[in-house]
Amino acid sequence: MTHSGRHARSWLFAPGDSERKMTKAAAGPADIVLVDLEDAVAESAKPGARLRTAEFIAGHAEPERARLWVRVNPLDGPHTLTDLAAVMPARPGGIMVPKTRGGGDVVIIDHYLSALEAANGIAPGSTEIIVLCTETAEGMFTTGTYGGLPRLTAMTWGAEDLADAVGAASNVRPGGGYDFTYELARSLCLLGAAAAGVSAVDTIHGDFRDRDGLRDRVAKVRRDGYRGMLAIHPDQVEIINAGFTPTAAELAQAQEIVDLFAANPGVGAIGHNGAMLDRPYLARAQALLAAGGRV
Repeated sequence: MTHSGRHARSWLFAPGDSERKMTKAAAGPADIVLVDLEDAVAESAKPGARLRTAEFIAGHAEPERARLWVRVNPLDGPHTLTDLAAVMPARPGGIMVPKTRGGGDVVIIDHYLSALEAANGIAPGSTEIIVLCTETAEGMFTTGTYGGLPRLTAMTWGAEDLADAVGAASNVRPGGGYDFTYELARSLCLLGAAAAGVSAVDTIHGDFRDRDGLRDRVAKVRRDGYRGMLAIHPDQVEIINAGFTPTAAELAQAQEIVDLFAANPGVGAIGHNGAMLDRPYLARAQALLAAGGRV
């Protein structure tokens, strides 16, 4: 299990106004528990949810506390700074920033967090950030603006708020699967994360009872380059963790490629098992071994 957003496979949401659901989420195998102060909490319940969330996180010791993150409300509303001021004394591992409009939003959150870390005796820069980068129409055009930003360790995307932003009646095709605009959002998030050098995290699989569909989805997005996935139900976590964990066979094959290049230093391409392997194959093998904890 990892407590850093850079290597987390599963990110499980839990509403910040339900101690029962937060406790259940934290007791499970999710790499990151995302306590939600935004969509899962009604407007009138937000003050109480902040207090409940802070108490819940503070009730955990390190290193367990590091896997408890908080989704705050978006910067275009009145709640973000109040959310942060309430939960930062509890020392969450990270913050999810929804509906980001571009890298400038991360800069603002970094300033807030720097002040709150100093006020609460928290190591400077230790609170990580993940952004939901495609929930606004503007955000679709700025996914490449997150490079070099402090604290950012992961980027993810959303389809529901984007559908609302563009006035769509639905975001899925009649036969199933996302329409073009939302598949574009998935691709732009992946490219933005790659450009920024952070982990790409796929959005939720809405039907938590569809275990086979989730398993297929994880396999697809992992092939595409995603390194983790959001979850809305504890039953989804084990499938996500398994799907994003390299198998023994994959690790053995990757190690074989790394060893082959190590035995032939300075060579740009090597014939192997009837195929010609060049440096991108080596880079992918090294990344796979890193994901499996082998390097």
